[in-house]
Amino acid sequence: MSPAKAVRNTYYLLTAGNTLAGSLIWGINTIFLLDAGLSNLAAFAANACFTAGMVLFEVPTGIVADLWGRRASFLLGTVTLAAATGLYVWLWRLHAPFLPWAVVSLLLGLGFTFFSGAVEAWLVDALAATGDTGPLDAVFARGQVVGGVAMLAGSVAGGYLAQLTNLGVPFLVRAGVYALMFAVAAVLMRDLGFTPDRSLPPVRRMRRIAADSVEYGWRVRQVRLLMLAAPFTGGVGVYVFYALQPHLLDLYRDDTAYGIAGIAAAAVAGAQITGGLLAERIGRLFPHRLTAYLALEAAGVVALAGLGLAGQFWAALTLIVVWALLGSAGMPLRQAYVNGLIPSRQRATILSFDSLMASTGGVVTQPALGRVADVWGYPASFLVSSALSACALPFLARARRAAQD
Repeated sequence: MSPAKAVRNTYYLLTAGNTLAGSLIWGINTIFLLDAGLSNLAAFAANACFTAGMVLFEVPTGIVADLWGRRASFLLGTVTLAAATGLYVWLWRLHAPFLPWAVVSLLLGLGFTFFSGAVEAWLVDALAATGDTGPLDAVFARGQVVGGVAMLAGSVAGGYLAQLTNLGVPFLVRAGVYALMFAVAAVLMRDLGFTPDRSLPPVRRMRRIAADSVEYGWRVRQVRLLMLAAPFTGGVGVYVFYALQPHLLDLYRDDTAYGIAGIAAAAVAGAQITGGLLAERIGRLFPHRLTAYLALEAAGVVALAGLGLAGQFWAALTLIVVWALLGSAGMPLRQAYVNGLIPSRQRATILSFDSLMASTGGVVTQPALGRVADVWGYPASFLVSSALSACALPFLARARRAAQD
């Protein structure tokens, strides 16, 4: 096996393992929180605390990846997520009040920030070090397909596992998978093409990396505009995904059909697989990656509005698939474009800052949209979500014009 192929396969394996672990609870997470005694507002506020953890820790953990290595960052993420997931089960058994949920949700956010930026930066640098000159779009798209297959398996398995046992078991299995991924990464992951610069003391080095990240990331106009759009697309996306679970159970008229919630998450996974497969072809239909990405996001706004108006289970499920397909097809195009504009040494930090911008939107939108759902119902919250998503389109249009200048 060539070195480049070994890097790609390791990336696909890490993607599959992480997605499998995460997706075991994606189909039941909101139901799990409601079963623990939280209201819609409290449940989505807990999710917002998870997102707030990502906001607080995105750049610091990106700096960890740039300062001590991407492998070290990944290993820290698996340990943190395994421990925090176990604490979630403990809180569920206690029917704990909101405050402990908020604290543990922050720890979950910390765990995921060790991955965001680090894995993508590791892949890009390692491929460059092995002399691979293939298009990044294809690697990211295949990674998305692999993640979609893992999400399909995990979400269905998690839903039916909860239905056959109880809502806590998928969380325990998830913690075990993260422990397994620690061992896999410890053996297979090596920091190729990247040598941390430790010539400065840690604090000064962290300041230097942060300053360079602003210089090479935020001050690049196209990157900045894409980051400014991210709070709307990312914030809405995470709310919609988790609100689908109870909404579809309402339409299905069976609040204990957890397998249906798992199937809904699996439908999103299937759309992710298809979107990854179609990303390259869709990109070739347009003169520029950003043109394709803008068109896909605009179509997603329409699909989300349709979801808010759909009153039948199968119509809603179909629109969910369409919405997820559009978003999945656009993501590899965005990833490849952004990575082409940023330097290697600051890559993990800049990508983490990009994730931070998306997470910032989730901190505000999740409790706000959860409150809308409490007062007016889930369909109204999806209509508001569509309007918020539309706010990203002017930034994307300006980024496209900037790319032409």
